[in-house]
Amino acid sequence: MIAAELEREVVALNYRYARCLDESRLDDWPEFFTDDCRYYIQPRDNRDQGLEGYWLYFENKRMLRDRVVSLKEVNIYQIHYERRMVSNVEVTGRDGEGWVARANFLVVHTDNEGRSKIFSAGEYRDRIVGSGGGLRFRERVVIADTFTVPSHLSTPI
Repeated sequence: MIAAELEREVVALNYRYARCLDESRLDDWPEFFTDDCRYYIQPRDNRDQGLEGYWLYFENKRMLRDRVVSLKEVNIYQIHYERRMVSNVEVTGRDGEGWVARANFLVVHTDNEGRSKIFSAGEYRDRIVGSGGGLRFRERVVIADTFTVPSHLSTPI
């Protein structure tokens, strides 16, 4: 796959990911990942200091599916809507059988009374495998610039 074509596919993967979560299609979320994936959310201050404190940490697709079950059947949280903006998507290199990529994100929450506020902003650091429309995340590290744990971190970022 040529570089420009690969970048377009990675951008499309990020946009599909954001749309899936914005539309609350939680059952589809794990399908963006390989079976042996890692997905975690880490505040930037912990990462910059070499600390391993995470808000969420999942080591495979089964754990992602368990999270979805928990979100749908167990967790109770305030009704809200989310919008994700993804920008500056860039493939930065190769990594074994896949690629390394980065992107910026912004998540806005709108409550059931119509008030919107920034929920989280930060960066995705990804390891991606596959080709064409079959790209998947082997690893998605969500580095949040927001330093405090949101009290209602329910859905993935």
